[in-house]
Amino acid sequence: MSGMQEQFEIKFRLPDGTDIGPKQYPAASTVATIKETIVAQWPKDKEKGPKTVNDLKLINAGKILENNRTLSECKSPICDFSGMTTMHVVVRAPTQDKQFDKRAAKKTKDFRCGCAIM
Repeated sequence: MSGMQEQFEIKFRLPDGTDIGPKQYPAASTVATIKETIVAQWPKDKEKGPKTVNDLKLINAGKILENNRTLSECKSPICDFSGMTTMHVVVRAPTQDKQFDKRAAKKTKDFRCGCAIM
């Protein structure tokens, strides 16, 4: 190549069926960098949007993409990024709900009946 870096055209399908993109990304872009772009471009009117990169999962060709990998490393025989590629975005549930569930479960254990049936 004559100094031109390979570019991939990608759009992202959100859980409600709407899309972000398409946009051109360099092959050397990491998945974490792309997730940062998605968080920044997330529609403000949508509920349950991601707050951080860790709230998102990107799925391409049935595989969850790891944050530390580049787009060129994510190529596979099934999906070679030729033409426009659609990646699916999954938003993780907030982790604070798990802590609330643990506290609620603990409270129910504290109020056990001490009765004995004979």
